[in-house]
Amino acid sequence: MADGGLVSIIMPVHNSAGTVGQAVRSVLAQGHQDWELLITDDGSADSSWERLSAFAAQDDRIKPQRSESAGGPAVARNKAIARASGSWVAFLDSDDLWLPEKLERQLQFARDTSAVLSYSAYYKVAADFADEAKDFQPNERIIHTRDHLTYRRMLDANFIGCLTAMYDRDALGTRLMPELRKRQDYALWLSILRDGHVAHGIQEPLALYREAGAGSVSGDKLSLVTYNWQLYREVEGLSLPRSALALTTSTVRSFRNRRV
Repeated sequence: MADGGLVSIIMPVHNSAGTVGQAVRSVLAQGHQDWELLITDDGSADSSWERLSAFAAQDDRIKPQRSESAGGPAVARNKAIARASGSWVAFLDSDDLWLPEKLERQLQFARDTSAVLSYSAYYKVAADFADEAKDFQPNERIIHTRDHLTYRRMLDANFIGCLTAMYDRDALGTRLMPELRKRQDYALWLSILRDGHVAHGIQEPLALYREAGAGSVSGDKLSLVTYNWQLYREVEGLSLPRSALALTTSTVRSFRNRRV
């Protein structure tokens, strides 16, 4: 089991000039400062790359890499994971934020529970949230989580918010995301748990999830049904009845979270 140390933070970026600064600054504000921020600019057509380059010039722990064409979030994340040198791999998207105590508390929790995969509850904030994470005032929009997750339980729904997930690279090795168009994070958690591991969750919200703007593809929960079905049938190889049960429970949870 890894004992603290370097955290490799994985951040895919695509046309995120309006939010990526907040995301990066939330990493810079972490109490635990032993980290590297591995960013893949996935073919952005806005000023994302210029913003990332400016951050990198100020702090050599920020390590952006540019792809000329967009390959999608799984490809972008995997390019960053392949460059990781830390004992831990954590995930933060370019429109989300971490609270300052996130890494410090999660690392301690992972050591205390011997968790090779850990996660936490998180807050939801509006699409136009403009404050810094360090100035965030707690709200009632909390996405709660479970104390622990086995593979069997995780099949019922994706209970792990990607912005809160962290895995022990020393224990698991370098684990990449299956290159699905969507639900690639869910597929990664399942692949880890399928090996017999148990994931452990922190009930305290440690991150801020920016809800999708109107008309966003990621905000259309119905569009995820097809991708969940593909994951259950083609990746996990579940039977038709088990896939149908999992699809029902995951869809219900998705819509419940959307109302928070």
